[in-house]
Amino acid sequence: MRAAVIAGVFPLLGSLASCTVGPEYHPPAPPTIQRYTPTPLPDRTASSQGEAGLEQRFAAGGDLPAQWWTLYRCEPLNTLISEALKHSPTIAAASAALRRAAEDLRAQAGSALYPSVDAKPNALREKLNGATLGQPNVNKILTLYNASVSVSYDLDLFGGVRRELESLGAQVDFERFQLQGAYLALSANIVTTAVKEASLREQISATENIVADEETQLGVLRKQFEFGGVDRIAVLAQETLVAQTRATLPLLRQSLDRTRHQLAALSGRLPSETGVPEFTMSMFTLPQTLPVSLPSSLVRQRPDILAADAVLHQASAEVGVATANLYPQLMLSANYGPQSLTPAGMLKYADMIWNIGAGLTQPIFHGGQLTAKKRAAEAAFDEANARYRQVVLLAFEDVADTLRALDHDAAALAAQTEASRAASSSLDVTRGQFRVGGLSYLSLLDAQRQYQQAVVNLAQAQAARYADTAALFQALGGSWWNDTAYDEKGHANAGLRSQ
Repeated sequence: MRAAVIAGVFPLLGSLASCTVGPEYHPPAPPTIQRYTPTPLPDRTASSQGEAGLEQRFAAGGDLPAQWWTLYRCEPLNTLISEALKHSPTIAAASAALRRAAEDLRAQAGSALYPSVDAKPNALREKLNGATLGQPNVNKILTLYNASVSVSYDLDLFGGVRRELESLGAQVDFERFQLQGAYLALSANIVTTAVKEASLREQISATENIVADEETQLGVLRKQFEFGGVDRIAVLAQETLVAQTRATLPLLRQSLDRTRHQLAALSGRLPSETGVPEFTMSMFTLPQTLPVSLPSSLVRQRPDILAADAVLHQASAEVGVATANLYPQLMLSANYGPQSLTPAGMLKYADMIWNIGAGLTQPIFHGGQLTAKKRAAEAAFDEANARYRQVVLLAFEDVADTLRALDHDAAALAAQTEASRAASSSLDVTRGQFRVGGLSYLSLLDAQRQYQQAVVNLAQAQAARYADTAALFQALGGSWWNDTAYDEKGHANAGLRSQ
């Protein structure tokens, strides 16, 4: 009973006597700017023909859906990302790191906030030497039984233990934001890789058509050569062009194979496994409304900024730990339980023993170690603060780059669409005039090369709009704060919100 009373009193004494030294952490204030770019963005992008040429509207202050990739309206893409989030080793590793950090916090909190209570039953057989007690004629062998309960409690007068718990809590936040960042990076990488695959398929298809057209033209030239209409040089030049165009196909197919392997790895599959859908440009719908978070909100949305903030918080707490180590530490302890020469005697209340005590440790001289550790903790805080500012700068640069890229992508696609149309028309006219002898073969060869390059550039420009749209969603943080699809263990229907 006395031990129970003592165990209940210790935490009360701690709450009454303790204070917390060290800085109180407050997250850095967000930038006060009103926009991401030096000059205002247009309300909407340029438009051109085709699905990839649709105009996109910037919605300032808008919010993305949790599963932002669904804006592409590609069901195979949605399914692939859903499976990847469940099976990715990267997500599994980040989830395990979060669970480990959470358990470390629980373990430390359990031992720091409450008294340690241990049962210590023991039996001791010993020979008593009476000479040590002033009775040399006493020489007895006895057995001593003890079943005491030991209670100890660190009073934490200056809050060092609580600062340690604060540091561990910040580590949990860091791992949580790392997990959110892993979700965001994985989903964005799958989208951009799928778009790259679709673009490569478009380029391969266009190149195969060009090869077929060039081979047809080669057949015409060979017949003309037989009848003396063109010289041998024209035939050889066309054969060279066909070979050069055909030579680009293995490289494109190798890039396609590499992209397919990358998609398999991102989804948690081996390259030889089946189940990864094949993507084409026609499967994607370009999101026409682009929600753009306010600059003041970005620092509370991007996982990398929040992770850097957690590191800064942890460094602040470590300053408090180092400061508390300069002050006295008070440890309370107590023991209570029976002690007897026989097992039966342990049931007697008269054989109960107890003790209660307090120990104070005041650092006096440690060769400057404690003050040096405090200065080191303060330097670590300054370092974390500088790294936080750098992460913020890079994040705003990232958003500014993607916003400008989207604007320029639309203009580039419009120009490439016009260039492709013009190159196709020029090739048709040149072929017609060449057949009737109105132009030399060199003019035809030049028109073919221009058309080939225009087709490849158009496919790349179309893919850039889809990919940079995903890059913007990633740069803005991906709306993880709305995500209720997966928890830190990858289970469905559990949020990732920071507690």
